[in-house]
Amino acid sequence: MAKIYNMTHDIDRHAGTGKEAIRWLSAEGKRKVLTYSELKVKSDGLAKALVEMGLKKGDRVMVLLPRLPEAYFSYMACLKAGLVVMPGSEMLRAGDIAYRLGHAQASAVIAHHHLADRVEEAEKQVTPLRVKIISGANRANWIPLSDLNGLASTPLPQTTEDDMAFLSYTSGTTGNPKGVIHHHSWAIAHQQTATEHWLDIRADDVVWATASPGWAKWIWSPFISTLGAGATAFVYHGTFDGEKYLQLLEKEKITVLCCTPTEYRIMAKQDRLAKYILHLRSAVSAGEPLNREVINVFRKYFNLCVRDGYGQTENTLLIATMKDMKEKPGSMGKPTPGNIVTIVDDDGKEVPEGEVGHIAVHRSSPALFKGYYQDPERTKQAFNGDWYLTGDRAKKDEDGYFWFEGRSDDIIISSGYTIGPFEVEDALVKHPAVKECAVVASPDEIRGSIVKAFVILRDPAWASDELVLELQEHVKKTTAPYKYPREIEFVDNLPKTASGKIRRVELRDLEFQRKKALS
Repeated sequence: MAKIYNMTHDIDRHAGTGKEAIRWLSAEGKRKVLTYSELKVKSDGLAKALVEMGLKKGDRVMVLLPRLPEAYFSYMACLKAGLVVMPGSEMLRAGDIAYRLGHAQASAVIAHHHLADRVEEAEKQVTPLRVKIISGANRANWIPLSDLNGLASTPLPQTTEDDMAFLSYTSGTTGNPKGVIHHHSWAIAHQQTATEHWLDIRADDVVWATASPGWAKWIWSPFISTLGAGATAFVYHGTFDGEKYLQLLEKEKITVLCCTPTEYRIMAKQDRLAKYILHLRSAVSAGEPLNREVINVFRKYFNLCVRDGYGQTENTLLIATMKDMKEKPGSMGKPTPGNIVTIVDDDGKEVPEGEVGHIAVHRSSPALFKGYYQDPERTKQAFNGDWYLTGDRAKKDEDGYFWFEGRSDDIIISSGYTIGPFEVEDALVKHPAVKECAVVASPDEIRGSIVKAFVILRDPAWASDELVLELQEHVKKTTAPYKYPREIEFVDNLPKTASGKIRRVELRDLEFQRKKALS
């Protein structure tokens, strides 16, 4: 019988401490603080209100909120009410939202007011939502989040370790995004690995994890790891700026930092780094491999080892340079405690040291996802025997350290964002000028990779710089703007297999060789 458990219990146990849970700062300098006690009261009240509105245990709720305190207690409230949270980035367009709402058969949405138009546009394409909650403003046919506070006597459903908690959507190489299922038990395994051994968060820390709500990484670090440990989560609701970030690290006395490699790279390029007095004792990076020269800069100026970490929406932190581990600059680190991770060949057999193969996770690993929602075929395809294949390739040295070699599929990782080529190609071909296209990763010094599109036009004479800008804007409006192709090349043909499939790997290799020649 499954054990009674709800991951928010790990946060609520800090309610009696009187400590800051969230320290929020806007770009304009406005501040807001929530203690753990206030976080519990707000999330309890909202959870009871959700139940009173008729939402039942297991109903799916899409949450579309930016970096605001409301995101924290809304996630907690949904989980306490036994609802399944569907994280949604504020960058999603109406079509992206419609697909997720329809595929998950969602019952409700909690959205920031600047996203309400997109939700209403998406709702035209799916079964109408039973409940629509809005944050930050009032709007007809929406319920203000600020008005919701259920009766103290309203009972909340019990959840177990095996109840679904999250349904996160991630890009695939072909077809629509996949709904990744995680149960409440995921949080237990995650905290035992990422929180303790990698982030090294302690109760007296001020933690700045820069991920935005709507992404699995936000659930990982700012939400479960930071609040589960009873630390203070610093939240900055402003655009990224290297100098501003360094100023905030100093002023707010941040002790634990979790950033993307892109953010670290830009901070490392700022002038007069020696003038900043940082209080960091733990700094980690995730999303893509971190450059060795960036690691060296942070060690030189701040006497700090920035430790790399690797994981996916489908699991947790799998490989990392953990606290107190001997560092091998440039390596991914070693498998995290509790996870069985190795390198296998195409037949699912472990390979010898030094041989490149697929990064594989044993299906018994406790934080591994429970499947793709309503998609048994894609779930089956993700496994080779007892091994879940991550889609990344690496090799392992004689000391057990992993060394990243690249993607084994066509997924693009740019500034920590995972982008499926299909979604970009699908947006491009909807433009009347485009006959055919292929999208691949192209190496980039700052972002790691960028999206590059090779486009065949219906009329080659239309090729121009103006059309490049028009196609880029078209993609931004059609799908989430972070997916747009930063480079577009007009071509007469695309490499294909005998069966007519585009050979993206050939285009990817071409881009790698081009950029290597320029460096």
